[in-house]
Amino acid sequence: MMRQVVAPARNTAGIANRTRSASNSVTYHRVGATAVHSSSSSFSSHKPSVAGVRTVVASSAATAPAATATTTTTSQPAHFDVGDGNLIPVPSDVAPLFTSYKLSGGRFQLSNRIVYAPLTRLRAIGSVPQPSAAVYYSQRAVPGTLLISEATIVAPDGLGYMNSPGVYSSEQLEAWKPVVKAVKDKGALFFCQLWHCGRASHPELQPGGAAPLSSSTRPITSPEYVVYTPSGPKQYAVPRAATKEDIKRVVADYARAAKNAIEVAGFDGVEIHGANGYFIDQFIKDSVNDRTDEYGGSIEKRCRLALEVVEAVVAAVGADRVGIRISPFAQFLDAVDSTPYATHTYLVEQLNKYGLSYIHMVEPRILGNTEVESSSDSLEPFRRVYKGTFITAGGFKADTGAAAVTSGQADLVAYGRWYLANPDLHKRFLLNAPLNKYDRNTFYSPGMEGYIDYPTLEELQGQGEDAKQ
Repeated sequence: MMRQVVAPARNTAGIANRTRSASNSVTYHRVGATAVHSSSSSFSSHKPSVAGVRTVVASSAATAPAATATTTTTSQPAHFDVGDGNLIPVPSDVAPLFTSYKLSGGRFQLSNRIVYAPLTRLRAIGSVPQPSAAVYYSQRAVPGTLLISEATIVAPDGLGYMNSPGVYSSEQLEAWKPVVKAVKDKGALFFCQLWHCGRASHPELQPGGAAPLSSSTRPITSPEYVVYTPSGPKQYAVPRAATKEDIKRVVADYARAAKNAIEVAGFDGVEIHGANGYFIDQFIKDSVNDRTDEYGGSIEKRCRLALEVVEAVVAAVGADRVGIRISPFAQFLDAVDSTPYATHTYLVEQLNKYGLSYIHMVEPRILGNTEVESSSDSLEPFRRVYKGTFITAGGFKADTGAAAVTSGQADLVAYGRWYLANPDLHKRFLLNAPLNKYDRNTFYSPGMEGYIDYPTLEELQGQGEDAKQ
């Protein structure tokens, strides 16, 4: 039986005014974001319409219709169920985050706009997910919430980080099954992020000791970037430029991995990792891609691989089960684009043709391994071009996320480090409760510390009661 929880008096400025810690992680794949966001831009053409709202769990339609326009409802719900049997009153300042939403294509209905961002954790021993992953993800699963898995390797030559999981072997897929089940048993939606690291690797991590694959032979040279190998940290190696046969094979690997993730492991959908300087982004960004064939040179040619991967994955599992993440302004792993607006406007325009479940874009203040307080760059031009579900990520708190939804800046808001450290993030936003601080030292370390031991509000309260006894 559900009971109502009375929220405390609310300071509407509270969450955004908490201290932010700047990022200084340079040796691993970026996890989440922390910068505080403020925006005065108007996105009136994307402001959601007012209609009745229900909080419902993620669900699958029997048949997926063709891609549809974004579906949103924003009238304030009175209460929200975080899945523990309690109905929590929804304060007006965060109410936009707790309105229901249907992803493009109409297959999946969400109860809220909060998304768990894909966060690399490196606990998959030998690239096989461990039982602790089921605990980790289920801790953060809330009915009707979209969770995106950590980046997951599509093939052996896609490996760039030891102990990142894969979806290409039967052992991996069997190990994913209980993880996915644990999330779906909570009524949440679970997408698997598909990843090929490309040149962000080392021969020690590659089959047969081969040079890693990329768009060109340009290596990662910035000294702050280090790759961890079985024999210790190394500088990145010179990659080999992918042949057309290599490209054809990698595209097929993405399609096969998507089918594995959905049809075998049980994920609801997949997100193509096209961001942050990895294989697909190494073709998009002209600081890396110096090819002179049909995969290099012009914007259209540099975006060709990304679109071929999208087309293959859509053909394999259906457009309404596919999202893609891109980062126009990121500079991570020495991948920079000289014309980010022109390049990514073209890419986004082309993505409109596929009717994807969503696109997921990284805010310009997240440059990759660094963060800035503000930036003159904006995702607004891409938001205006894209006709479907738009997810934004990068440094949001409760109030700024709500503002992004209200203004039409985004349909959904992905939270990274704060969600990592606060498995009950929804409840904390609703109750204006303090947030656990994340521990950067345990983002990628082995073991359970900083993984499944972040306390919930109830656990903290219990610890306080124990201390009084």
